[in-house]
Amino acid sequence: MTDKNALKKRIRIASKQEKADFVLKNCRVVNVFTHTIDECDIAFAGEYIAGLGSYDGIEEYDAKGLFALPGLIDSHIHIESSFVTPEEIGRLSTPHGTTVMIADPHEIVNVCGVKGLEYMMEASQHTALCVYYMLPSCVPCTEWEDSGARLSSRDMLPYLRDHRVGGVGEMMNSYGVLSCDDEVIEKILAARIENAVIDGHAPALLAEKLMGYMAAGICTDHECGSVEEMKQRLSGGMYVQLRYGSACKELPKLLSGLDEYNTARCLLCSDDRQTADFIRRGDVDDMLRVCVQNGIDPITAVQMATINAARCYRLHDRGAIAPSRKADVVLVDDLKSFNARRVYIGGKLIAENGVYLPHTDRADISPVANSMHVKDFSIEKLSLHLTSDTVNVIDVLPETVLTGHGTAKIKLTEDGDFFFDEKADVARISVIERHHNTGKAANGFIRGYGINKGAVALSVGHDSHNILTVGVSKEEMAFAVEELIKQQGGIVLCRNRTVLASLPLPVAGLMSDKSGEEVAQKLSEIEKICIEQLGVNPKLDSMMTLCFMSLPVIPALKITDQGLFDVTNQRFVPIEAEEEK
Repeated sequence: MTDKNALKKRIRIASKQEKADFVLKNCRVVNVFTHTIDECDIAFAGEYIAGLGSYDGIEEYDAKGLFALPGLIDSHIHIESSFVTPEEIGRLSTPHGTTVMIADPHEIVNVCGVKGLEYMMEASQHTALCVYYMLPSCVPCTEWEDSGARLSSRDMLPYLRDHRVGGVGEMMNSYGVLSCDDEVIEKILAARIENAVIDGHAPALLAEKLMGYMAAGICTDHECGSVEEMKQRLSGGMYVQLRYGSACKELPKLLSGLDEYNTARCLLCSDDRQTADFIRRGDVDDMLRVCVQNGIDPITAVQMATINAARCYRLHDRGAIAPSRKADVVLVDDLKSFNARRVYIGGKLIAENGVYLPHTDRADISPVANSMHVKDFSIEKLSLHLTSDTVNVIDVLPETVLTGHGTAKIKLTEDGDFFFDEKADVARISVIERHHNTGKAANGFIRGYGINKGAVALSVGHDSHNILTVGVSKEEMAFAVEELIKQQGGIVLCRNRTVLASLPLPVAGLMSDKSGEEVAQKLSEIEKICIEQLGVNPKLDSMMTLCFMSLPVIPALKITDQGLFDVTNQRFVPIEAEEEK
């Protein structure tokens, strides 16, 4: 707060020299500093909390013993993965008690460059939710794929000084860090010069390699797949974001590694959460329920969702119900269900009994529309001419974005192309460049996705977001891709060269301009068709799992528009393999 008169007023209200603007009476306040429940009133002075105790206000609301939590903070999220825009995420998440999101927009920036970042920041002005953006550090993610833009260390500097930017987004190129790649180091130095938080992304990195990564000054990691990974990061002083999203749900497993000493550096995050999950399950409140169900003390869980995140991201006026903090307060029934009755952001009532109260308008999407630029696509791009029936395969692993690197024997046609065998559970997968009309396309095989009929195509493929398609034949896949191009991105399901379902995503080929409810309904339909008509493994989130098959920074085998990439050994590999593993 820099306004002198407002500061004087807050002091007078806190010291009872004048009435509060608004008072929440008879609350049970969760005190994240003392780990206690304090029965008291909460006095507001404009958008800030003035004091706790017994207060009178110009306006009052009797909470009648409801628990008062600080506004919940989702410490790491890619809004684009919800398939809706920031305005909609605000409308969907705040009724569940989320008041702050730390968002990394590297999906749309990989497609549209700084135009994408500027669109996201503008769109976030149209919601009561407070969104801090982390400046994407890996655009492109690696040199092993073609993205829509490049963001250099020089490009980043002006944005690091923007108050809406909370730091530098996840440094996914851990190999670039450890090899001291010059441009990666320049980006890290740019962040450190501005004293900015640097988010991490280092799955399976341990021991000396992890030490090298942390030596760069990287502050967080949300990619812990085991308790050992988590403990090594915590012991090195990192904050660990315990993830519970739509596809990746490491939170319950990691909770077993917490104790009274290390929870202060643990945060809660969703990373990637689909719209339907916001509607059905909520956001950070969902994670709180999981924590308590797994034996975590409720106040400790609240600390991970509030003050810990505020400290990590240097949000000095958030994360607690205390004098001089923003009046972000969530009234909940209890510390088990965390059902939000009322949500205040900056002293204003934003949601009540699950209903978002402000009017929602939208930012102009035209700067980030029309993002499909595909040159000379034809079925021939998907043709194979194999001489061996033993091939490398991407092995899908449930509830994680990690994949295996296996081999399989397949059936071949007379001309060396793939012949689908339903018993083998091996399907085709291809990536087609969609940003610069390069005409590039790469082909490979995937096992464990389960598809046994038709094809799926989508323009959401982390992180460069080229066209990703999976199917049983090149004919079905080519048809799906052609339909996807016609609708300017999104999702297409087909069978027998007939569209079964589609979801247009006109905002950069990543997000819909429709309501969350409309998108959730369509995604539910898509999920059902994937399982019932295309045979996709019901244990998977069909779309969220698929869109990570092109991410070449997470082990072990992935595919980009340049080819099959062995992440562990940092090299491209041929489709044909030497022997079955």
